[in-house]
Amino acid sequence: MSAQRFVALPSRMTLITFKTRLKGAQKGHSLLKKKADALVMRFRSILAVLKEAKEKMCDEMRAAHVALAYSKYHAGDAGVSFAVQECMKQQPLKTRIRSDNVAGVAIPIFQRGDLLSGNDTAGMGKGGEQIREARNKWQQTLANLVKAGSLQTQFVVLDAAIKITNRRVNALDKVVVPKIINTLAYINSELDELEREEFFRLKMIQKKKKNLAEEELRQDELARQAGVAEAPSMLETFGADEDIVA
Repeated sequence: MSAQRFVALPSRMTLITFKTRLKGAQKGHSLLKKKADALVMRFRSILAVLKEAKEKMCDEMRAAHVALAYSKYHAGDAGVSFAVQECMKQQPLKTRIRSDNVAGVAIPIFQRGDLLSGNDTAGMGKGGEQIREARNKWQQTLANLVKAGSLQTQFVVLDAAIKITNRRVNALDKVVVPKIINTLAYINSELDELEREEFFRLKMIQKKKKNLAEEELRQDELARQAGVAEAPSMLETFGADEDIVA
């Protein structure tokens, strides 16, 4: 039983303390349960969008590779390499990070910046139209990769937060609250036992006082009777009157 409760001294103050702890644990359990529900709702919504984004990403990657193959076919490897080198002189895509709050959990969200057009003169020669089309498709693919990466990061963060929250909810529900309840039951039983012992002690004291009072009365009565029996009579004190005796 001691392993199923907290070590506590049975007293009124301890009883009040553990009642306060019980209310706090129950309130915390309720709040954590609501937090877990909110996280699960957000998790499921992100999961659906992430599944759709990953499925869409396969088609976009396939189309981007096909466009790259077309550009290589029309412009040749040297033309494509030169166009790529020209475009890499400036950063074509930038991302920003902001944080969203879901039930106290900070979730990072990646946002893509404006897509830079790069060098418009790239691919002006042979196969230029195919190179520009391939570039646009790959830029759009990168933007969608940023979106998918953001969703994947949110998915991982929410999954870890849900596991931690559920562990706390289960700990409160299965360990802390039952131990506090067992501790309160132990303190109440000990206090009741102390009250019974105190009541029995008071009754014994009253009984002993009553017996002592009765014994004092009996001793006083015996002493009074003994005093009357031993007291000398008037005849013994002054002698008998001869006239009366005759």
